[in-house]
Amino acid sequence: MKKSEPLHWSLHREQAGGYWHVKLMLILFRFFPMIILRVFAFPVGFFYFLLSKNGRIESRRFLQKAAPFAEKPGTAKKCRSWLGPMRHIISFSLALVEKLQSWGGKFPFKDIHFQDDDIEELIRNLEKGKGAFLICSHLGNTELLRGLANFNQTGVSRRVPVTTIVDRHVTANFTRMLKELNPQSGLDIIDANEIGPGTALLLEEKITAGELVVIAGDRTSAGSAEKNFLIPFLGEDAPFSPGAFYLASLLKAPVYFVFALRRGDLSLKPEYGMHVHKSPLSFDCTRKERALRSSEMAHSFAAFLEGYCKKYPFQWYNFFNFWQKGA
Repeated sequence: MKKSEPLHWSLHREQAGGYWHVKLMLILFRFFPMIILRVFAFPVGFFYFLLSKNGRIESRRFLQKAAPFAEKPGTAKKCRSWLGPMRHIISFSLALVEKLQSWGGKFPFKDIHFQDDDIEELIRNLEKGKGAFLICSHLGNTELLRGLANFNQTGVSRRVPVTTIVDRHVTANFTRMLKELNPQSGLDIIDANEIGPGTALLLEEKITAGELVVIAGDRTSAGSAEKNFLIPFLGEDAPFSPGAFYLASLLKAPVYFVFALRRGDLSLKPEYGMHVHKSPLSFDCTRKERALRSSEMAHSFAAFLEGYCKKYPFQWYNFFNFWQKGA
């Protein structure tokens, strides 16, 4: 009998971050100092490693693909090690702590270091009241971006509202935890499954008003798999959904790729580098050209994502078969 294909990522509910994992972190967050909570992240991640067969399988799948491309020999060796998936899942536990920290206002935002890249241009435009469309990923912890904005730590003299587009079905547990921690967190989240012409107009208004719109570019479409862009990624073509990139083309706003990466995978000190890269593509063009440029933008984003995966493979928190072509 032919072995059945694994479920598409959108049919799982937070495989590497189930309800009990996130709920336990929230309980600890409320009753313990942050350093204790960060120490607790190690045993919590270890037990999830033991109990989650799917988490171990998908972690190993990714790490084995990443190993030949890792920039440092030591990193490649850790990827190939049988302990690699444990390190990967504990890194994810630390990221959960830092997400809660940023939403609860307890993250040391001074430890987020901006790079010498396109961040200066983005800040200048925000200062002038201009908004932007940001494409992030599940590499690192771009939740910190919303934390920076919520607590007015962006380097801009005004508060910059952030609207995030997510799949509520998949992130239901984590979104619920954020609402418990910060009741305002649900006010700036749009369900990716409900996007239509009216949503595009709403987002355009937000950007015109000087706000930020954020979406992940490293998800694949289950309902229209044949429309995914097949892009070389760590040695094999991977399906990237065109949705984020085509939405960017409709909004005709400046587009930036954003990556927030912890300087040490398992460091008890949450120091991050925030990397911002502006897409040079313009969408002031015909509809046919817009589709082509959306594909070009997806390829550009995938190249940046791959480059950072080679440096920080243990901070990739997509615990599903990213290379799966269909649902």
